[in-house]
Amino acid sequence: QVQLVESGGGLVQAGGSLRLSCAAPGRTLTNYIMGWFREAPGKEREFVANITWSGGSANYAASVKGRFTISRDNTKNTMYLQMNSLKPEDTAVYYCAAAAVVAYMESGEYDYWGQGTQVTVSS
Repeated sequence: QVQLVESGGGLVQAGGSLRLSCAAPGRTLTNYIMGWFREAPGKEREFVANITWSGGSANYAASVKGRFTISRDNTKNTMYLQMNSLKPEDTAVYYCAAAAVVAYMESGEYDYWGQGTQVTVSS
């Protein structure tokens, strides 16, 4: 099992920046893929970005590519999402997710989820 603890959400004006953190204390993530999703009111949860822990290979949704950067710190078992040039449409609850690579390759789904952190971007 993987416990995920999120932080870093808040209120920011359009054009501003936030950095989200997702910690997995006491757990090695070598064989995991981790990602960020977001859910706005009345909308389905959507993919934002993911990263493989071992190789650091990252993918981004088209809506955030060039503005958001996903990264990880192996020594802290923590994943980050640096969000720059934020837009009001980025407003959502952001969720951290994780999956064992082997399971993800078969199902394409994430097995572990954080509680979410609110990001609000004002005009």
